[in-house]
Amino acid sequence: MKLGLGLISTAFSAHPTLNIERVKQAEALGFDSVWAAEAYGCDAVSSAAWLAAHTTTIKVGTAIMQMPARTPAAAAMAAIGLDALSGGRFVLGLGSSGPQVAEGWHGVAYDRPLGRSREYVEIVRKILAREAPVTHQGYHYQLPLSGENTTGAGKPLKSVAHTNPDQPIYLASISPGGLRLAAEIGDGVLLSFLDPDDTATIVDKHLADGFAKDTARTQRENFTVCTFVNAIVTDDVQGVFDMMKPNLARQLGGMGSRNKNFYAEFACRMGYADEVDQIQTLYLSGEKARAAAMVPEALLDSTNLVGPPQRIRERLQPWKEAGRRGSLDMMLLTTEQPEALELMASELL
Repeated sequence: MKLGLGLISTAFSAHPTLNIERVKQAEALGFDSVWAAEAYGCDAVSSAAWLAAHTTTIKVGTAIMQMPARTPAAAAMAAIGLDALSGGRFVLGLGSSGPQVAEGWHGVAYDRPLGRSREYVEIVRKILAREAPVTHQGYHYQLPLSGENTTGAGKPLKSVAHTNPDQPIYLASISPGGLRLAAEIGDGVLLSFLDPDDTATIVDKHLADGFAKDTARTQRENFTVCTFVNAIVTDDVQGVFDMMKPNLARQLGGMGSRNKNFYAEFACRMGYADEVDQIQTLYLSGEKARAAAMVPEALLDSTNLVGPPQRIRERLQPWKEAGRRGSLDMMLLTTEQPEALELMASELL
């Protein structure tokens, strides 16, 4: 099992900061990677550049760059720069985001998101391959662009900068179709949360279907399955759960609409359909505190590691087993605690 450090605070903090001392601690402990996030505040690219500049060996990834936020060429340009400036340590994590952010923040239609992801990655890989000037004629993207309201002067171009044609690309997904697509066209998948005891039908099956396609570019042994995990050393388990509930209520109830919320759908497949329905109803009606109170503590406990060191060691057993059976390759820890990093490193690295 590999360990990564997930810095989701760059996405949702009112005053984004990067705890470089914690990142350097993770690097010294042998963590595989550190990941910068974005939502509708600080962007992930500038954070990733800052992380790369302050480290020497740890990989630096984006979890995620939102596809609606930038064209495929802009994502490829960022990857070219970050990979070169970090000495080959960059991992390009991409995701389609959701309809609220895509249409409300970026002004981009959330139409056929799986098709957009397929086209997006195809164009990025063409740019990074640097074999020929890039052309693409798809539903979402046309290169070069032609037609009404264009000058007609566009022409196929090839990157003037040298590239890494083997640049790893991870896709963020928790939907069945997204998991199949990640396995088919990606080098890894970024999961939002996971119950390590319950991977067979909600993750493994869909990834296997993607690998089975004739077009799959890799197979399971060369693919990385990652999930975010809160790791908090504390004697007050209940207090931490109470602190975590509003965030999960926002994901299940407010990150999308009643008809399209990937987090809610994923939790339903994990067996929490009744609870999700209640959380959504309360959250969307403005009763956020009541929605948070409805978050099942069993869901929090199964997808995170909270408690005194001995409790965390005991709760780690299912995660270790998930690694042994090939369901999970890397845990992306979201924590500010040096003792949590040390504990997890001592148990897994």
